[in-house]
Amino acid sequence: MPQEVTGTISTLIADDEQLAREELSYLLRDFPEIEVVQTASNGLEALKLIDKAEPDLVFLDVQMPGLDGLAVISQLRQKGGHLPHFVLTTAFDQYAIEAFRLEALDYLLKPVEKERLADSIARARRTLEEKQASPETTVQTADPKTAQRTKLLVKSNNRNLIVDAQDMIYATIDDGLITVVTSQFEGQSNYRTIEELQSNLDPNLFWRVHRSFLVNINKIREVIPWFKSSFQLKMDDKKQTEIPVSRIQTKRLRSLLKI
Repeated sequence: MPQEVTGTISTLIADDEQLAREELSYLLRDFPEIEVVQTASNGLEALKLIDKAEPDLVFLDVQMPGLDGLAVISQLRQKGGHLPHFVLTTAFDQYAIEAFRLEALDYLLKPVEKERLADSIARARRTLEEKQASPETTVQTADPKTAQRTKLLVKSNNRNLIVDAQDMIYATIDDGLITVVTSQFEGQSNYRTIEELQSNLDPNLFWRVHRSFLVNINKIREVIPWFKSSFQLKMDDKKQTEIPVSRIQTKRLRSLLKI
């Protein structure tokens, strides 16, 4: 079973390059709160060791043969059970959006700098401490009144269409009317507010980036720098709509993607 954060943070390293595993293990020796319990040389081995050791934290290489790091996280989510916190490591920065989508704790570029590694470990400790301080949040009984919806009713061309919630690219509100955009069409929702729509959807998938926009993080194509250090999100719809990120959510975007 995983160690409590009041003692050590049980940690697994997964990387197909032996030198990278050894270098990271060496750097982690300077952090007494970290206990490296296992190392894995590929994604399949990482899956087995995570099931067996149940670590608190996993440093996971994105590119590995057989099963890459992103697929490891996806499979663990689908299977359920123990899900550690992940810090993705890679020599390339184009996986930042995918890391954000999978809610990775952090994203480190190789070669890993000790200062950035310290930031990741500090974030892991804070997250684990908050989780321990509020154990009731980890086991909740679903409230049927607020159950997440997997289907949405969208009115388009005088037709009432039923769509999978995950197919929604984004929703926007104008003059009290909510428009839902999918890859195939767009139409009006019967929800009265963006808040009401958001409360009925998976909070891990849909992000309120602006007071007028709710986006599906799986459908973000590109993050575009905008004026005054802000950003826009280019979405994956036919028009490649560019959606502004509010000042408050820009801070969250910067923190999550290390922009």
